[in-house]
Amino acid sequence: MIQDSYKLTASEALDAFASGRLSSVELVKSCIGQIKATDDRIKAWAFLDGNVALAQAEECDRIRKAGLATGALHGIPVGLKDIIDTAKMPTQCGTPIFSGRRTDHVARLVERLREAGAIILGKTVTTELAFVHANETRNPHNPDHSPGGSSSGSAASVAAFHVPLAVGTQTNGSVIRPASFCGTFGFKPTRGVISRSGVLQTSVSLDQVGCFGRSLADVALLTDVLGCYDQYDTVSLARPRPNMLTGAQAEAPVTPEFAWFDLPFNDRLSTDARDGIEAVLEILGPQVTRMQPADTLADLVTVQARIHEYEIAQHQAEVFDQNWDQISDILKTIITRARKITKTEYEDALAVKASAEAFFANFFVDYDAIIAPSAAGEAPMFGEGTGDPIFCTLWTLAGLPCVTLPLLVGENGLPIGVQLIGPAEKDDRLLRTARWLQKYLAETVDQKGT
Repeated sequence: MIQDSYKLTASEALDAFASGRLSSVELVKSCIGQIKATDDRIKAWAFLDGNVALAQAEECDRIRKAGLATGALHGIPVGLKDIIDTAKMPTQCGTPIFSGRRTDHVARLVERLREAGAIILGKTVTTELAFVHANETRNPHNPDHSPGGSSSGSAASVAAFHVPLAVGTQTNGSVIRPASFCGTFGFKPTRGVISRSGVLQTSVSLDQVGCFGRSLADVALLTDVLGCYDQYDTVSLARPRPNMLTGAQAEAPVTPEFAWFDLPFNDRLSTDARDGIEAVLEILGPQVTRMQPADTLADLVTVQARIHEYEIAQHQAEVFDQNWDQISDILKTIITRARKITKTEYEDALAVKASAEAFFANFFVDYDAIIAPSAAGEAPMFGEGTGDPIFCTLWTLAGLPCVTLPLLVGENGLPIGVQLIGPAEKDDRLLRTARWLQKYLAETVDQKGT
Protein backbone atom coordinates (compact mmCIF):
# COMPACT_ATOMS: atom_id res chain seq x y z
CA MET A 1 0.00 0.00 0.00
CA ILE A 2 1.19 3.52 -0.83
CA GLN A 3 0.83 6.12 1.91
CA ASP A 4 -1.42 9.06 0.94
CA SER A 5 -2.16 7.55 -2.46
CA TYR A 6 -4.71 10.31 -3.09
CA LYS A 7 -1.73 12.49 -4.03
CA LEU A 8 -0.85 10.31 -7.01
CA THR A 9 -1.57 11.43 -10.54
CA ALA A 10 -3.66 9.04 -12.62
CA SER A 11 -0.54 7.92 -14.51
CA GLU A 12 1.32 7.23 -11.26
CA ALA A 13 -1.65 5.31 -9.86
CA LEU A 14 -1.88 3.15 -13.00
CA ASP A 15 1.81 2.31 -12.67
CA ALA A 16 1.27 1.40 -9.02
CA PHE A 17 -1.66 -0.86 -9.96
CA ALA A 18 0.47 -2.60 -12.58
CA SER A 19 3.31 -3.28 -10.13
CA GLY A 20 0.97 -4.52 -7.40
CA ARG A 21 1.92 -1.72 -5.01
CA LEU A 22 -1.62 -0.33 -4.90
CA SER A 23 -5.17 -1.56 -5.35
CA SER A 24 -8.12 0.42 -6.64
CA VAL A 25 -9.89 -0.04 -3.31
CA GLU A 26 -6.92 1.49 -1.49
CA LEU A 27 -6.85 4.46 -3.87
CA VAL A 28 -10.58 5.12 -3.62
CA LYS A 29 -10.49 4.86 0.19
CA SER A 30 -7.61 7.34 0.25
CA CYS A 31 -9.49 9.79 -2.01
CA ILE A 32 -12.66 9.50 0.07
CA GLY A 33 -10.62 10.14 3.20
CA GLN A 34 -9.19 13.32 1.66
CA ILE A 35 -12.68 14.45 0.66
CA LYS A 36 -13.99 13.88 4.18
CA ALA A 37 -11.04 15.80 5.61
CA THR A 38 -11.32 18.86 3.36
CA ASP A 39 -14.61 19.17 1.48
CA ASP A 40 -16.46 20.83 4.34
CA ARG A 41 -14.57 24.01 3.43
CA ILE A 42 -14.02 23.45 -0.31
CA LYS A 43 -17.50 22.14 -1.18
CA ALA A 44 -16.46 20.64 -4.50
CA TRP A 45 -19.04 17.85 -4.58
CA ALA A 46 -22.73 18.02 -5.42
CA PHE A 47 -23.15 14.25 -4.97
CA LEU A 48 -20.87 11.55 -3.61
CA ASP A 49 -21.56 7.88 -2.85
CA GLY A 50 -18.50 6.29 -1.32
CA ASN A 51 -20.08 2.85 -0.96
CA VAL A 52 -20.92 2.64 -4.66
CA ALA A 53 -17.43 3.84 -5.56
CA LEU A 54 -15.82 1.22 -3.33
CA ALA A 55 -18.00 -1.48 -4.88
CA GLN A 56 -16.78 -0.36 -8.31
CA ALA A 57 -13.20 -0.44 -7.03
CA GLU A 58 -13.60 -3.97 -5.66
CA GLU A 59 -14.87 -5.11 -9.05
CA CYS A 60 -11.90 -3.43 -10.77
CA ASP A 61 -9.50 -5.25 -8.46
CA ARG A 62 -11.29 -8.56 -9.06
CA ILE A 63 -11.02 -8.13 -12.83
CA ARG A 64 -7.33 -7.29 -12.61
CA LYS A 65 -6.54 -10.28 -10.35
CA ALA A 66 -8.50 -12.60 -12.66
CA GLY A 67 -6.26 -11.60 -15.55
CA LEU A 68 -9.14 -10.19 -17.57
CA ALA A 69 -8.85 -7.25 -19.94
CA THR A 70 -8.47 -3.84 -18.31
CA GLY A 71 -9.10 -0.40 -19.74
CA ALA A 72 -6.92 2.70 -19.97
CA LEU A 73 -8.32 4.12 -16.71
CA HIS A 74 -8.99 0.85 -14.94
CA GLY A 75 -9.60 1.56 -11.25
CA ILE A 76 -9.04 5.33 -11.45
CA PRO A 77 -11.65 7.54 -9.69
CA VAL A 78 -13.03 10.41 -11.77
CA GLY A 79 -15.30 13.37 -10.93
CA LEU A 80 -18.02 14.54 -13.32
CA LYS A 81 -19.39 18.05 -13.65
CA ASP A 82 -22.97 18.02 -12.44
CA ILE A 83 -24.45 18.65 -15.88
CA ILE A 84 -23.45 15.21 -17.19
CA ASP A 85 -26.21 12.59 -17.01
CA THR A 86 -25.23 9.56 -14.98
CA ALA A 87 -27.80 6.88 -14.18
CA LYS A 88 -28.14 6.15 -10.44
CA MET A 89 -26.69 9.59 -9.61
CA PRO A 90 -28.61 12.89 -9.62
CA THR A 91 -27.77 15.50 -12.26
CA GLN A 92 -28.89 18.82 -10.78
CA CYS A 93 -27.07 21.37 -12.97
CA GLY A 94 -26.33 23.75 -10.12
CA THR A 95 -29.94 24.88 -9.74
CA PRO A 96 -32.82 24.06 -7.37
CA ILE A 97 -34.97 23.64 -10.48
CA PHE A 98 -33.37 20.22 -11.01
CA SER A 99 -32.98 19.26 -7.35
CA GLY A 100 -32.88 15.45 -7.09
CA ARG A 101 -33.23 15.03 -10.87
CA ARG A 102 -32.26 11.56 -12.10
CA THR A 103 -32.23 10.05 -15.56
CA ASP A 104 -32.37 6.46 -16.79
CA HIS A 105 -29.72 7.06 -19.41
CA VAL A 106 -26.06 8.06 -19.21
CA ALA A 107 -24.04 10.52 -21.25
CA ARG A 108 -21.96 9.04 -24.06
CA LEU A 109 -18.78 10.15 -22.29
CA VAL A 110 -19.83 8.22 -19.18
CA GLU A 111 -20.13 5.08 -21.29
CA ARG A 112 -16.60 5.71 -22.52
CA LEU A 113 -15.32 6.08 -18.95
CA ARG A 114 -16.97 2.86 -17.85
CA GLU A 115 -15.61 0.98 -20.83
CA ALA A 116 -12.14 2.21 -19.84
CA GLY A 117 -12.63 0.92 -16.29
CA ALA A 118 -12.88 4.32 -14.60
CA ILE A 119 -14.73 4.70 -11.31
CA ILE A 120 -17.34 7.48 -11.27
CA LEU A 121 -16.80 8.86 -7.79
CA GLY A 122 -19.54 11.50 -7.94
CA LYS A 123 -20.77 14.78 -9.38
CA THR A 124 -18.86 18.01 -8.94
CA VAL A 125 -20.49 21.37 -8.30
CA THR A 126 -21.25 23.65 -11.24
CA THR A 127 -22.49 27.20 -11.46
CA GLU A 128 -26.19 27.71 -12.11
CA LEU A 129 -27.00 25.91 -15.39
CA ALA A 130 -23.26 26.03 -16.21
CA PHE A 131 -23.41 29.78 -16.73
CA VAL A 132 -22.29 32.80 -14.70
CA HIS A 133 -24.00 32.63 -11.28
CA ALA A 134 -21.58 31.11 -8.76
CA ASN A 135 -22.41 28.23 -6.47
CA GLU A 136 -20.78 27.27 -3.16
CA THR A 137 -17.38 25.84 -4.17
CA ARG A 138 -14.23 27.53 -2.82
CA ASN A 139 -10.67 27.66 -4.08
CA PRO A 140 -8.55 24.89 -2.44
CA HIS A 141 -5.51 27.20 -2.22
CA ASN A 142 -7.46 29.79 -0.27
CA PRO A 143 -11.17 29.31 0.49
CA ASP A 144 -11.66 33.07 0.59
CA HIS A 145 -11.27 32.98 -3.20
CA SER A 146 -13.33 31.60 -6.09
CA PRO A 147 -12.31 28.44 -7.94
CA GLY A 148 -13.68 29.94 -11.15
CA GLY A 149 -16.59 28.63 -13.16
CA SER A 150 -18.56 27.05 -14.49
CA SER A 151 -16.61 23.82 -13.89
CA SER A 152 -15.98 24.95 -10.32
CA GLY A 153 -16.08 21.64 -8.50
CA SER A 154 -14.18 19.75 -11.19
CA ALA A 155 -11.19 22.08 -10.97
CA ALA A 156 -11.32 22.28 -7.18
CA SER A 157 -11.65 18.52 -6.69
CA VAL A 158 -8.48 17.83 -8.67
CA ALA A 159 -6.54 20.66 -7.03
CA ALA A 160 -7.61 19.46 -3.56
CA PHE A 161 -6.43 15.88 -4.29
CA HIS A 162 -9.98 14.50 -4.08
CA VAL A 163 -9.62 12.77 -7.47
CA PRO A 164 -6.77 12.61 -9.95
CA LEU A 165 -9.09 13.42 -12.88
CA ALA A 166 -12.30 15.32 -13.51
CA VAL A 167 -14.47 16.23 -16.48
CA GLY A 168 -15.82 19.71 -17.15
CA THR A 169 -17.27 21.72 -20.01
CA GLN A 170 -16.41 25.01 -21.68
CA THR A 171 -18.69 27.33 -23.62
CA ASN A 172 -16.53 30.38 -23.01
CA GLY A 173 -13.77 29.86 -20.42
CA SER A 174 -15.17 27.23 -18.07
CA VAL A 175 -12.31 24.71 -18.18
CA ILE A 176 -9.21 26.82 -18.81
CA ARG A 177 -10.05 29.60 -16.35
CA PRO A 178 -10.89 27.44 -13.28
CA ALA A 179 -7.87 25.25 -14.03
CA SER A 180 -5.75 28.41 -13.96
CA PHE A 181 -7.30 29.62 -10.70
CA CYS A 182 -6.91 26.22 -9.01
CA GLY A 183 -3.44 25.44 -10.32
CA THR A 184 -4.27 22.32 -12.31
CA PHE A 185 -3.73 21.31 -15.91
CA GLY A 186 -6.80 21.96 -18.01
CA PHE A 187 -7.36 20.77 -21.56
CA LYS A 188 -10.19 21.52 -23.96
CA PRO A 189 -9.68 19.54 -27.16
CA THR A 190 -10.90 20.50 -30.61
CA ARG A 191 -14.67 20.93 -30.78
CA GLY A 192 -16.16 17.60 -31.83
CA VAL A 193 -13.51 15.33 -30.30
CA ILE A 194 -15.65 14.47 -27.24
CA SER A 195 -19.37 13.72 -27.47
CA ARG A 196 -21.83 16.06 -25.76
CA SER A 197 -24.79 13.64 -25.80
CA GLY A 198 -26.27 13.53 -22.31
CA VAL A 199 -24.63 16.81 -21.29
CA LEU A 200 -26.75 19.89 -20.49
CA GLN A 201 -27.03 21.92 -23.66
CA THR A 202 -26.48 25.64 -23.20
CA SER A 203 -25.14 26.33 -26.70
CA VAL A 204 -25.18 23.78 -29.50
CA SER A 205 -22.62 25.88 -31.39
CA LEU A 206 -20.20 26.50 -28.52
CA ASP A 207 -20.50 23.83 -25.80
CA GLN A 208 -17.35 21.69 -25.55
CA VAL A 209 -16.12 19.06 -23.07
CA GLY A 210 -12.74 19.33 -21.36
CA CYS A 211 -10.58 17.71 -18.69
CA PHE A 212 -8.72 18.49 -15.47
CA GLY A 213 -5.68 16.68 -14.12
CA ARG A 214 -2.43 17.18 -12.24
CA SER A 215 -0.18 16.40 -15.20
CA LEU A 216 -0.17 16.94 -18.94
CA ALA A 217 -0.13 13.19 -19.53
CA ASP A 218 -3.21 12.76 -17.35
CA VAL A 219 -5.43 15.20 -19.24
CA ALA A 220 -4.22 13.65 -22.50
CA LEU A 221 -5.02 10.14 -21.26
CA LEU A 222 -8.50 11.16 -20.14
CA THR A 223 -9.21 12.89 -23.44
CA ASP A 224 -8.16 9.79 -25.37
CA VAL A 225 -10.65 7.77 -23.35
CA LEU A 226 -13.50 10.25 -23.83
CA GLY A 227 -12.99 10.93 -27.53
CA CYS A 228 -15.27 9.10 -29.97
CA TYR A 229 -17.65 9.68 -32.85
CA ASP A 230 -21.28 10.12 -31.80
CA GLN A 231 -23.96 10.24 -34.48
CA TYR A 232 -26.30 12.05 -32.07
CA ASP A 233 -23.95 15.00 -31.57
CA THR A 234 -24.18 17.39 -34.52
CA VAL A 235 -20.54 18.56 -34.25
CA SER A 236 -18.97 15.17 -33.50
CA LEU A 237 -16.06 14.45 -35.85
CA ALA A 238 -16.76 11.36 -37.96
CA ARG A 239 -13.09 10.51 -38.38
CA PRO A 240 -10.10 9.38 -36.32
CA ARG A 241 -8.89 11.60 -33.50
CA PRO A 242 -5.33 12.61 -32.68
CA ASN A 243 -3.64 10.40 -30.08
CA MET A 244 -3.41 12.84 -27.19
CA LEU A 245 -1.17 10.80 -24.90
CA THR A 246 1.33 10.14 -27.66
CA GLY A 247 1.51 13.88 -28.25
CA ALA A 248 1.88 14.71 -24.56
CA GLN A 249 4.81 12.29 -24.26
CA ALA A 250 6.58 13.18 -27.51
CA GLU A 251 9.67 15.30 -28.00
CA ALA A 252 9.27 18.29 -30.31
CA PRO A 253 11.28 17.58 -33.51
CA VAL A 254 12.17 21.26 -33.89
CA THR A 255 12.03 24.30 -31.65
CA PRO A 256 8.40 25.51 -31.66
CA GLU A 257 7.34 28.91 -32.95
CA PHE A 258 4.77 30.88 -30.95
CA ALA A 259 2.47 33.80 -31.69
CA TRP A 260 1.34 36.42 -29.17
CA PHE A 261 -1.60 38.69 -29.94
CA ASP A 262 -1.53 42.23 -28.52
CA LEU A 263 -5.30 42.39 -28.17
CA PRO A 264 -7.16 45.48 -26.91
CA PHE A 265 -8.44 43.64 -23.85
CA ASN A 266 -4.94 42.66 -22.67
CA ASP A 267 -5.20 45.69 -20.39
CA ARG A 268 -7.54 43.58 -18.23
CA LEU A 269 -4.54 41.55 -17.05
CA SER A 270 -3.53 42.09 -13.45
CA THR A 271 -0.01 43.42 -12.89
CA ASP A 272 1.31 40.09 -11.61
CA ALA A 273 -0.24 38.14 -14.49
CA ARG A 274 1.19 40.61 -17.00
CA ASP A 275 4.63 40.45 -15.41
CA GLY A 276 4.54 36.65 -15.34
CA ILE A 277 3.51 36.35 -18.98
CA GLU A 278 6.15 38.90 -20.01
CA ALA A 279 8.79 36.85 -18.19
CA VAL A 280 7.75 33.76 -20.16
CA LEU A 281 7.81 35.69 -23.42
CA GLU A 282 11.23 37.08 -22.58
CA ILE A 283 12.62 33.59 -21.95
CA LEU A 284 11.23 32.41 -25.30
CA GLY A 285 12.73 35.45 -27.01
CA PRO A 286 12.74 35.27 -30.82
CA GLN A 287 10.60 32.13 -30.75
CA VAL A 288 7.63 34.45 -30.14
CA THR A 289 6.19 36.72 -32.82
CA ARG A 290 4.19 39.59 -31.36
CA MET A 291 1.24 40.62 -33.49
CA GLN A 292 -1.13 43.55 -33.65
CA PRO A 293 -4.23 41.79 -34.96
CA ALA A 294 -7.10 43.49 -36.73
CA ASP A 295 -9.83 44.93 -34.51
CA THR A 296 -12.21 42.33 -35.95
CA LEU A 297 -10.44 39.66 -33.90
CA ALA A 298 -11.31 41.43 -30.66
CA ASP A 299 -14.86 41.87 -31.95
CA LEU A 300 -15.27 38.11 -31.74
CA VAL A 301 -15.93 38.51 -28.02
CA THR A 302 -19.26 40.15 -28.85
CA VAL A 303 -19.99 37.46 -31.44
CA GLN A 304 -19.44 34.69 -28.88
CA ALA A 305 -21.74 36.38 -26.37
CA ARG A 306 -24.50 36.83 -28.94
CA ILE A 307 -24.42 33.16 -29.96
CA HIS A 308 -24.17 31.89 -26.39
CA GLU A 309 -27.01 34.03 -25.07
CA TYR A 310 -29.31 33.46 -28.03
CA GLU A 311 -28.85 29.69 -27.90
CA ILE A 312 -29.23 29.19 -24.15
CA ALA A 313 -32.45 31.22 -24.29
CA GLN A 314 -33.67 28.91 -27.06
CA HIS A 315 -32.40 25.56 -25.73
CA GLN A 316 -33.63 26.09 -22.16
CA ALA A 317 -36.71 28.19 -22.94
CA GLU A 318 -39.10 25.78 -21.24
CA VAL A 319 -36.96 25.65 -18.11
CA PHE A 320 -36.85 29.44 -17.92
CA ASP A 321 -40.54 29.94 -18.64
CA GLN A 322 -41.72 27.39 -16.08
CA ASN A 323 -39.23 28.24 -13.31
CA TRP A 324 -38.58 31.96 -13.60
CA ASP A 325 -38.87 32.52 -9.86
CA GLN A 326 -36.10 29.97 -9.18
CA ILE A 327 -33.55 31.61 -11.47
CA SER A 328 -30.90 34.01 -10.17
CA ASP A 329 -31.28 37.70 -10.92
CA ILE A 330 -28.06 37.70 -12.94
CA LEU A 331 -29.36 34.92 -15.21
CA LYS A 332 -32.73 36.62 -15.54
CA THR A 333 -30.97 39.73 -16.82
CA ILE A 334 -29.04 37.72 -19.41
CA ILE A 335 -32.07 35.80 -20.64
CA THR A 336 -34.16 38.96 -20.88
CA ARG A 337 -31.43 40.52 -23.01
CA ALA A 338 -30.99 37.34 -25.05
CA ARG A 339 -34.65 37.26 -26.02
CA LYS A 340 -34.19 40.59 -27.76
CA ILE A 341 -31.54 39.21 -30.13
CA THR A 342 -33.10 38.77 -33.55
CA LYS A 343 -32.68 35.67 -35.67
CA THR A 344 -30.87 37.78 -38.28
CA GLU A 345 -28.39 39.04 -35.67
CA TYR A 346 -27.84 35.48 -34.52
CA GLU A 347 -27.28 34.18 -38.04
CA ASP A 348 -24.87 37.02 -38.75
CA ALA A 349 -22.93 36.02 -35.63
CA LEU A 350 -22.75 32.42 -36.83
CA ALA A 351 -21.37 33.64 -40.15
CA VAL A 352 -18.63 35.59 -38.36
CA LYS A 353 -17.86 32.50 -36.29
CA ALA A 354 -17.37 30.52 -39.50
CA SER A 355 -15.02 33.23 -40.80
CA ALA A 356 -12.99 33.05 -37.58
CA GLU A 357 -12.64 29.29 -37.98
CA ALA A 358 -11.40 29.79 -41.55
CA PHE A 359 -8.91 32.44 -40.41
CA PHE A 360 -7.37 30.18 -37.78
CA ALA A 361 -7.28 27.23 -40.19
CA ASN A 362 -4.75 29.19 -42.23
CA PHE A 363 -3.02 31.00 -39.37
CA PHE A 364 -1.14 28.02 -37.94
CA VAL A 365 0.80 27.35 -41.13
CA ASP A 366 3.63 29.44 -39.67
CA TYR A 367 3.15 28.81 -35.93
CA ASP A 368 2.99 25.82 -33.61
CA ALA A 369 0.83 27.55 -31.02
CA ILE A 370 -0.59 30.83 -29.83
CA ILE A 371 0.55 31.71 -26.32
CA ALA A 372 -1.94 33.63 -24.20
CA PRO A 373 -3.07 34.22 -20.62
CA SER A 374 -5.40 31.58 -19.20
CA ALA A 375 -7.17 34.18 -17.07
CA ALA A 376 -6.87 37.83 -16.11
CA GLY A 377 -4.89 36.99 -12.99
CA GLU A 378 -5.36 35.20 -9.69
CA ALA A 379 -8.77 33.93 -8.62
CA PRO A 380 -11.12 36.70 -7.47
CA MET A 381 -12.46 36.82 -3.93
CA PHE A 382 -15.38 34.51 -3.30
CA GLY A 383 -18.60 36.44 -3.87
CA GLU A 384 -17.06 38.66 -6.55
CA GLY A 385 -17.92 36.39 -9.47
CA THR A 386 -16.05 33.52 -11.10
CA GLY A 387 -13.54 35.62 -13.04
CA ASP A 388 -13.25 37.16 -16.48
CA PRO A 389 -13.35 34.52 -19.28
CA ILE A 390 -12.24 36.89 -22.04
CA PHE A 391 -8.82 35.30 -22.52
CA CYS A 392 -10.54 32.05 -23.57
CA THR A 393 -13.38 33.48 -25.66
CA LEU A 394 -11.79 33.66 -29.11
CA TRP A 395 -10.37 30.15 -29.04
CA THR A 396 -13.59 28.59 -27.74
CA LEU A 397 -15.60 30.36 -30.42
CA ALA A 398 -13.33 28.89 -33.11
CA GLY A 399 -13.38 25.42 -31.50
CA LEU A 400 -9.60 25.27 -31.18
CA PRO A 401 -7.74 22.98 -28.76
CA CYS A 402 -6.50 24.84 -25.66
CA VAL A 403 -4.36 23.79 -22.73
CA THR A 404 -3.44 25.68 -19.57
CA LEU A 405 -0.22 24.98 -17.71
CA PRO A 406 0.14 25.94 -14.00
CA LEU A 407 3.35 27.89 -14.45
CA LEU A 408 2.93 31.18 -12.55
CA VAL A 409 2.14 32.36 -9.02
CA GLY A 410 0.46 35.69 -8.27
CA GLU A 411 1.13 38.28 -5.60
CA ASN A 412 -1.22 36.53 -3.15
CA GLY A 413 0.40 33.15 -3.66
CA LEU A 414 -2.41 31.85 -5.89
CA PRO A 415 -1.81 30.04 -9.20
CA ILE A 416 -1.92 31.68 -12.62
CA GLY A 417 -1.92 29.57 -15.76
CA VAL A 418 -0.32 30.09 -19.15
CA GLN A 419 -2.46 29.04 -22.10
CA LEU A 420 -1.44 27.50 -25.40
CA ILE A 421 -3.81 27.28 -28.36
CA GLY A 422 -3.23 25.08 -31.39
CA PRO A 423 -4.74 24.29 -34.79
CA ALA A 424 -7.97 22.33 -34.97
CA GLU A 425 -7.60 18.55 -34.96
CA LYS A 426 -3.87 18.78 -34.25
CA ASP A 427 -4.34 18.47 -30.51
CA ASP A 428 -1.48 16.00 -30.23
CA ARG A 429 0.94 18.57 -31.65
CA LEU A 430 -0.37 21.19 -29.22
CA LEU A 431 0.27 18.85 -26.29
CA ARG A 432 3.74 18.09 -27.65
CA THR A 433 4.44 21.82 -27.77
CA ALA A 434 3.08 22.22 -24.23
CA ARG A 435 5.44 19.50 -23.01
CA TRP A 436 8.34 21.26 -24.71
CA LEU A 437 7.39 24.59 -23.09
CA GLN A 438 7.17 23.07 -19.61
CA LYS A 439 10.55 21.43 -19.98
CA TYR A 440 12.24 24.45 -21.56
CA LEU A 441 11.02 26.88 -18.91
CA ALA A 442 11.98 24.53 -16.08
CA GLU A 443 15.50 24.08 -17.50
CA THR A 444 15.93 27.81 -18.07
CA VAL A 445 14.82 28.73 -14.56
CA ASP A 446 17.04 25.99 -13.11
CA GLN A 447 20.06 27.29 -15.00
CA LYS A 448 19.45 30.81 -13.74
CA GLY A 449 18.93 29.52 -10.21
CA THR A 450 15.69 31.46 -9.73
